[in-house]
Amino acid sequence: MPEIVTEETESETETESETQTETEQTIAVQTQPSTEVTILASDIPAYSGKPYVEINDNVPYFRETDLSVSSYEYYSDLDDLGRCGVVYACIGTDLMPTEERGNIGAVKPTGWHTVKYDVVDGKYLYNRCHLIGYQLSGENANTKNLITGTRYLNVDGMLPFENMVADYVKETGNHVMYRVTPVFEGDNLLASGVQIEAESVEDKGEGILFNVYCYNVQPYVEIDYATGDSSLLADAAVQSDSTDSSGQKAAVTSDESVETEKSTVSAGDGIADFGNTGSENESMSSGSDASGSVKNDTGSGSGGSDTLMVWKSATGSKYHSINNCGNMNPDKATQITEAQAISQGLGKCSKCW
Repeated sequence: MPEIVTEETESETETESETQTETEQTIAVQTQPSTEVTILASDIPAYSGKPYVEINDNVPYFRETDLSVSSYEYYSDLDDLGRCGVVYACIGTDLMPTEERGNIGAVKPTGWHTVKYDVVDGKYLYNRCHLIGYQLSGENANTKNLITGTRYLNVDGMLPFENMVADYVKETGNHVMYRVTPVFEGDNLLASGVQIEAESVEDKGEGILFNVYCYNVQPYVEIDYATGDSSLLADAAVQSDSTDSSGQKAAVTSDESVETEKSTVSAGDGIADFGNTGSENESMSSGSDASGSVKNDTGSGSGGSDTLMVWKSATGSKYHSINNCGNMNPDKATQITEAQAISQGLGKCSKCW
C-alpha cells in the first residue's frame, strides 16, 4: 500500500506540474493591439451636434492579452498618400513628458490648410492633432502621430478623453491601454474622425473604459474631406477682422493673408503654432473637460491675456484652465478671457495651471 500511495502521489504531482506549466505559458503570451481598421466612416452615425458617439456600447476591442503593465508605444507607418494609421500605447507615468513641448509648426499633415473663420474658437479651423496626446506619450513632432483635425475635434472631441486618461494615470500610477484609429474614407486626405479606445489595466477597466468615435467636423463650416478645403455655411452669422477690396467684411482669412502673422500659443501642457505655420492645440490635464484654453506666450502683462480663454465656476474666487477642477460643476462653469477674469477679481488656480 505505501508503494501504491507513493506512485499515485507522484502521478498527481506530475499532472499538477504539467497543468501549472501550461497555465504559465498561456499567461506569458503577450499580444499587441491590432492595427487593422475595423470601423468604416459609412458605419458611423451622422454627426448630430455631439462631438463624439460611443462605439460597441463604449467597450474597447482589446484582447485580454493586449493589456500590458509595461509602458510602450507604437506608431504605424504613413500610407502611400502620407496619411497616419492606427497608433497605440500602454500609457504609464514613465511615458509621460517631463518637459514642455516644442514647436511643431513645420509639420503639415495631409489635408492641411491654414484658414480662419470667426465662428471658430481661436479662429483657426485646423489644428495639428496628436493621435496620442503629447501629455500621454511625450511624442511631439512625430509625423506618424499628427493629423489635420478641426479645432472642434481637437478640443471638444479628443481632449476630454486624453485628459481623463492623463488624470487617472497620474493619480493611480496604473497603466492604460490606448488605441487611436484615424478613419479616412477612400483616398480622402482629411480624416472623417478618429476612434479612441482605452482600458485601465491593473483594475481591469474599473478606472478607464471607453470606445468612442470623435467627429472631425466644425460647426458652421463645410469641409471637403478629399482635399481639406472648406467654406462657411450660408446660415453662419460671422464678423471678420479683415475687409476685402470691395469694403465688405470677409468671413475667411486664408493662407495668403496670414503669411506675416506668427504667434505661439499653448493649451495646458501643449504648444500651438498659429499664423503661416497653422494652428495646433494639444491636451490639458483634466478628467473629461469639454473645452480647451489657449494661452498667449507672447506676454499679456499684469492685466491678463485677451486671447487666453479660462473657466470660472458659479461661486469660486479662482479662474481655471479646465471646467471641472476640484469640486467645480462643469455644467455651471462659464468661459471668459483671462483679462476678464482678473478684472472680476479672480485669482489663478494653482491646481490646474
